[in-house]
Amino acid sequence: MGTKAGVLLAFITVMALMGFVLMTASDDKALAPDPSNQPLVALGRIVYASQCARCHGANLEGEADWQARRPDGTLPAPPHDASGHTWHHPDSLLLAITRDGAAAHAPPGVKTAMPGFAGTLNEREIAAVIAFIKSTWPAEIRARQARTTAQAARTP
Repeated sequence: MGTKAGVLLAFITVMALMGFVLMTASDDKALAPDPSNQPLVALGRIVYASQCARCHGANLEGEADWQARRPDGTLPAPPHDASGHTWHHPDSLLLAITRDGAAAHAPPGVKTAMPGFAGTLNEREIAAVIAFIKSTWPAEIRARQARTTAQAARTP
């Protein structure tokens, strides 16, 4: 198979998968970043690869020295795997940071390069990315993050 045919086949496969995911995911479940919702996780894997991997790494590993500030005061993109701090935050904050950008939710004076994706991704796609990220964490970390999410939901 030639290169053009291979690229076309890959494109058709991805589009078919995205269509299947969008048709089979219910609206109610799609907004909850549920790592057990396989169609949502599949969509999240695709969206993560196209929108997030360039900064956060193809394997969710983040940028090198992600805890050391750059000369401009920003931090490199953190990992989203179990070695990072993403799982320390409730779903509501992870969704908001992805939608609005980190600056909208950072303490005063903290500089960040994390953009908001509200104009690029819809709510389902944002939830899908978080579901995909969560699906890669070990069960113990998923359980801890679920408790953090539940606690945040109970806090006014």
